[in-house]
Amino acid sequence: MDQWRNRIPDNIACKYEFYNFNSALEILTQSYPEEFGEIVRTLESFEIKLDDILEKGGNESNIPKKLNELLRPLGWKEIEIAGDLVVRLLEGKKRKEVYREFALKEFISGHKIDYVKGDVAIDMEWNSKDQTFDRDLYAFRTFYECGVITCGVIITRSESMNRIFSALGNHVKKKYGASTTWMGKLLPRIHARQHGGCPLLVVGLTPDTVSDWKGEIS
Repeated sequence: MDQWRNRIPDNIACKYEFYNFNSALEILTQSYPEEFGEIVRTLESFEIKLDDILEKGGNESNIPKKLNELLRPLGWKEIEIAGDLVVRLLEGKKRKEVYREFALKEFISGHKIDYVKGDVAIDMEWNSKDQTFDRDLYAFRTFYECGVITCGVIITRSESMNRIFSALGNHVKKKYGASTTWMGKLLPRIHARQHGGCPLLVVGLTPDTVSDWKGEIS
């Protein structure tokens, strides 16, 4: 068993899947205990209802809103990064003389993360198009490479949620199809290093987060 799993409290380890990239969990627990504590308490309190799953609205459904209601009061803010790039062309043997200097306006633009507090960022993808992960991972990479964050957390559906979708009927199973945001679409992108070197803790929502799911539809 991976030693890092011992750092996850039992009360959330039994409800979620966890994947640890670039020692994100170690960074969180050692360097950001306050933020990690808030993440743990949020995951402990977070719950889904079957009605939430049946609701229309994709990533704008009630499920992401529930996470928002837990994190916003704690000071986690949506942040967008923007920046210009100053380019200097140097000449001379010691490259100390500026031959030319110019700025590329909005060299960094349009990248945002839903929840940022201090050096830690969190994002959730419940049921968007799977290409949304490309945007998210590039945002985490940009924030990290610019020194804005030290690590991040991404929350999405685990494959095990498909049991509930199937039980709720074909129309629900189709709604949460293979081309939407779920763990099977996220992990290959991370293994392909789309996140750059940004340490990431990936959290998978399992059927144990659905409070009124009893293993079958009554």
